[in-house]
Amino acid sequence: MLLLAYDGSPDSQAAIAVAGKLMGGQPATVVTVWEPFTVLMARAGPGTALAAAGEDSAGIDAANERAARDAAEEGAERARQAGLKAEPAVLERGPSVAQTILDAARAVDATAIILGSRGLTGLKSMLLGSVSHEVLHNADRATLVVPSPAAAAERAGERP
Repeated sequence: MLLLAYDGSPDSQAAIAVAGKLMGGQPATVVTVWEPFTVLMARAGPGTALAAAGEDSAGIDAANERAARDAAEEGAERARQAGLKAEPAVLERGPSVAQTILDAARAVDATAIILGSRGLTGLKSMLLGSVSHEVLHNADRATLVVPSPAAAAERAGERP
């Protein structure tokens, strides 16, 4: 069983394509993680949280979960087209997105975790954090991080 982290980005799409090329025919769970509104606002800071205080958090959560379900379905379909036997899964964010992915891998007894990398470097990487970095450094199983298509193209252009 493979665990594919999918958020709809070109990076996660590339990860699914690579997983299909390398491991076609394998069963896979395509996981999309969503964040409750209150968690998102708590991380955004007091100014943003106060501005959003009157929002319908239950309605926003339902919409976020629906969007995550749609993304997971899209990811599973992409994985099936890539040759994997994929099923979607939607999970509410735990302590971090990365920890939610790691917990999901344990829950399905995944042999490998496959996810994309945004290709952030320098200060952006340090300030924004990195799900792929956290997963890679805390995983207890094989983990494949696929570089973002933009970063891979840029790096390929740097080679002689």
